[in-house]
Amino acid sequence: MDTRQPDQTRTRLLEAALAEIHRHGFQAASIAKILADTGFTKGALYHHFPDKKALGLAVIEEVIRPAFAAEFFAPLRTAESPLAAMRGFLLHKRETMSEAEVLLGCPINNLMQEMSPLDMDFRAALNRLVQEWRETVREALERARGLQEARAEIDPEEAALFIVASVWGCIGVAKNLQSLDTFRACLGQLAGYLDTLTHKT
Repeated sequence: MDTRQPDQTRTRLLEAALAEIHRHGFQAASIAKILADTGFTKGALYHHFPDKKALGLAVIEEVIRPAFAAEFFAPLRTAESPLAAMRGFLLHKRETMSEAEVLLGCPINNLMQEMSPLDMDFRAALNRLVQEWRETVREALERARGLQEARAEIDPEEAALFIVASVWGCIGVAKNLQSLDTFRACLGQLAGYLDTLTHKT
């Protein structure tokens, strides 16, 4: 395998590592399987990542976070109707999440459950992502209030925490029950909660 294109080598290693971590968790992830999937040598891997932990942290920062930002953060930050965009995102995930994705769970959520209690560097990297998500939702709710799309009396900070925690709760429960229907029902209820933010109850 030609490793003279370092950016492409790094990207392929990270993508293969994410897939392996998603299937088996970080601790059980096999470096040998990652190398077999990419065709690279140990030397190529350790040229980019000094150890397995560095590889795992890079997966969070260089693969998971940019993907999440592109799918959710950027569209929500630029949406003309933030609350409608948030609701649309939830309903889109409700309809498009595959059974295989639900059965494996969210890689972020999985890593939080597995690694946050064990390693402060993993916990810090995952916390940064959680805080960015909360802040993005909070800012969107603030804008929605300013646009009179959301009720003035809502607390954007508390609502953002509830929304973020609920999304991961839906994914976690659905994974535990191995049930796509559970995931869809839970996200449908969360979309209904967003509806309550738009009018007096």
